[in-house]
Amino acid sequence: MPVQTLEVADLTDKIISEVEHAIIGKSEVLHMLMSVFLTSGGNALLEDYPGLAKTLIANCFATVLGLTFKRIQFTPDLLPGDITGGYIFDRNTAQFSLRKGPIFANIVLADEINRASPRTQSALLEAMQEHQVTLEGETMKLPEPFIVIATQNPIEYEGTFPLPEAQLDRFIMKLSVGYPSPEDEQEILHQRRERRQDAFDLKPIITVSDLLAMREAVEDVYVDPDIEAYIVNLVSATRKHRKVAVGASPRGTLALLKLARSWAVMNHRSYVLPDDVKRFAKPSLAHRLVLIPDLWTDRRAAGDIINDVLESIPVPVVK
Repeated sequence: MPVQTLEVADLTDKIISEVEHAIIGKSEVLHMLMSVFLTSGGNALLEDYPGLAKTLIANCFATVLGLTFKRIQFTPDLLPGDITGGYIFDRNTAQFSLRKGPIFANIVLADEINRASPRTQSALLEAMQEHQVTLEGETMKLPEPFIVIATQNPIEYEGTFPLPEAQLDRFIMKLSVGYPSPEDEQEILHQRRERRQDAFDLKPIITVSDLLAMREAVEDVYVDPDIEAYIVNLVSATRKHRKVAVGASPRGTLALLKLARSWAVMNHRSYVLPDDVKRFAKPSLAHRLVLIPDLWTDRRAAGDIINDVLESIPVPVVK
């Protein structure tokens, strides 16, 4: 059944309200991540310290959205075949049969993705971009929707392999969850006592077909040509910044467009405002920048550069 543009916001509110039964005090993060689920080709990278519910957030969304969920723990000895699967010889039939790996799910959680070798990390590249897997020369489509949510720890670098720029570019957004406030943390304790167990009892709000229909509604959102030019100017400015060696790619331009349209729909609008674009400039562009060597150790540099770009580009006035 088609979903009208302005109906998506109501469904989104119900989805996030259900997820907030498990995730306390992170409404902004949940709304940002929901905008990823509403975009085609959306994958998200969650980078933050251990114990901040990165894995739980992914699992909760999968349950509430009615999607299949698989978790892959990335380790140095993980092989590409452990992700994609492969053909196994069956002695009973004397034939090779396909054993699908955990990548054949709607939401795949790549936990601590930077702990695996570059060879294993690259097993996700085709899946993240083309939503397909090639095994023994045979190409197989992944289920729709297909979303990769990857996590990594920003404080442990020993024994890790930093994600290459080509793979970072395939994440539509990079988010940080952050610590809860003291009030929210106390509420976490209170709800745990009331629940009397660690597990959460969440129920599906929508189905796979509902989510695909919501994505179709996002495609109807109007984008003024001046806002399109604004998006292009923002991304182009990252390529000319004196502190940037390699700026954001056209994939970053498309990411801004998609996320801005999702945010507009989530806020009961069928058109995009400049503020929608500005909201996603840092999470969708900062991780795509390759900075000059002097700034490689400065974790805030990319965000500061995006702030400079936002201040330097005139904001269009849309009627």
